[in-house]
Amino acid sequence: MSDWSVDKSSELYGIEYWGAEYFRINPQGNVEVSPQGLKGPKIDMMSLVEDLVERGIRIPILLRFPDIVKSRIELLAGCFQRAIKEYNYQGEYRGVYPIKVNQQRHLVEEIIDHGREYKLGLEAGSKPELLISLAMMDTPDALIICNGFKDPEYIEMALISQKLGRNTIIVVDRMAELEMIVNSAKKLDIRPKIGLRAKLYTPGAGRWAETSGARSKFGLTPSEIVHSIDYLKSQEMLDSLELLHFHIGSQIPSIQSIKLAIKEAARTLTEIYGLGGHIKYMDVGGGLGVDYDGSGRSDSSTNYSEQEYANDVVSSLLSICDEKKVPHPHIVSESGRSLVAHTSVLIFDVLGMNEVAKKEYHLTEVEKQSRLVQDLWDIYQNVNKKNINEYYNDWVEKKRDTQNLYSYGVLSLEQRAKADDLSWAIACRMAEVALEAEDAEDILKELKRELSDTYFCNFSVFQSIPDSWALDQLFPIIPLHRHQEEPVRRATLADLTCDSDGHVSQFIDTTTGEAGDSLPVHPLKEGQTYYMGAFLAGAYQEILGDLHNLFGDTDTVHISVNPEGGGYHVDHVVEGDSVTEVLAYVEYSRSELLERVRKTTESSILKGRLSRSEARLLLKHYEQGLAGYTYLFESK
Repeated sequence: MSDWSVDKSSELYGIEYWGAEYFRINPQGNVEVSPQGLKGPKIDMMSLVEDLVERGIRIPILLRFPDIVKSRIELLAGCFQRAIKEYNYQGEYRGVYPIKVNQQRHLVEEIIDHGREYKLGLEAGSKPELLISLAMMDTPDALIICNGFKDPEYIEMALISQKLGRNTIIVVDRMAELEMIVNSAKKLDIRPKIGLRAKLYTPGAGRWAETSGARSKFGLTPSEIVHSIDYLKSQEMLDSLELLHFHIGSQIPSIQSIKLAIKEAARTLTEIYGLGGHIKYMDVGGGLGVDYDGSGRSDSSTNYSEQEYANDVVSSLLSICDEKKVPHPHIVSESGRSLVAHTSVLIFDVLGMNEVAKKEYHLTEVEKQSRLVQDLWDIYQNVNKKNINEYYNDWVEKKRDTQNLYSYGVLSLEQRAKADDLSWAIACRMAEVALEAEDAEDILKELKRELSDTYFCNFSVFQSIPDSWALDQLFPIIPLHRHQEEPVRRATLADLTCDSDGHVSQFIDTTTGEAGDSLPVHPLKEGQTYYMGAFLAGAYQEILGDLHNLFGDTDTVHISVNPEGGGYHVDHVVEGDSVTEVLAYVEYSRSELLERVRKTTESSILKGRLSRSEARLLLKHYEQGLAGYTYLFESK
């Protein structure tokens, strides 16, 4: 009888660390979500998925929880409000959501709606994002921050938006933009609201450390800032300078990097004030990290909380402004990842597996086998705790010999097959011995990697969690159910694409605090679907996803908690791409494709290769295929 428990699963998968206050494993062994926080209503995610499938929603599904959006907005605003009160800071907190993090319309609508109480604004980094902001942002006095490369059309649109009642600030990211802003403002006779982006020399940290520093893509050097102030004075527009902005990168793992950057930026703000520029807003940019693995030590983690972040921003600004007797500016942050990462979960099923382990092996007529197979058989029979180090090295050598001898034609295919089977059986036996042996941790780790299965999963890494492939970003991935059972197997996850990079092989390892190269999983059961979830997928992934092998967007479902009576309701169902839609992205017309296939079938009928009934069936399947889901889907 196994003594496995839900608590052991929680520890193994680290959900207590990365789940924040939203995700836990319930006593039934299923992952549950608490969209309003641990004290709020709970939803069994396994039951939810089964319900959605019963309604006809197709796997894979992207689940989005608007209540988590609301909770994250309240959390961040609350942290800054508490810090402002504690330090007697005289400015306000005015957050903005960077649309680039996730531009999906329903999500942006939810952010604006839930952020209205806190005057949460939007940040646009391009002309299309500005168009979204101008149309969607209707919160009185909420900021629209314009970043990114700008041309006169972008600038004029931002200026005219003030006449719509929008509080739009144009940030100068490159020196050439300042003159364009001034010229456009004079042309339109509109007083501009201008921000300067400072190029900080404080080193960043994490994967995006190069965002800051002397060679960063955006920002003005100290010399350019001084020149900008002189230019605005000459144009009698210095009073239009309202904001100072900086950004040292996304997903900053260490609070020390943030504190150093704040101090450098605050010093620049006070110097600008001394030159006559009365800055109203200090935009501290993005960078507030999300704890993807709970370790507190990796680039996928953080060593600080949201409250610590707010405290350090407020106290650092206050200290330097008070020292120079400069009024406290309103604080703007662009913490998009922190607001939306927790809101989305990718749900997928496992289609099958490739098992390499062989627990037992029986060899007959040993003396008739090749010398190599006999040596492997000797290792298999005699490995023990005392000789495991020696035999492990021998085994590694014999594996190499197997490949070489086969390539040189010395080893037959039959003998190669026996050598391979014996090698896997040896690996299984050595892993059991290494568990009991002293000083065999490294051997055990390598054997676990060797023996991990491959689980074939119904999703595309490139479409749904592209940062896992492109940046080795660690996303928490765990089974949705069966957590009362011990996950006795280990696996890497392969997606549906025909690409060797289409796999996930980096996972949370709570025993080491580092990324593990396989995931604990349960054995697949005949007739039972095995569901898994990739969590914290709400930031960047949807918009970065590509169409590798033409796998398109998944079905997306917005789920909200019922305010009364518990349970949940479906707010929105956004159907994933059909094959026709995906093909249109790469300029294939449905009608032209059908016409080509029809012509080919008519030709085949004339040549006697295809009957009329077969042609009709082929065309039926072809049309159904064009209308269908790009992922594997078994209709109920």
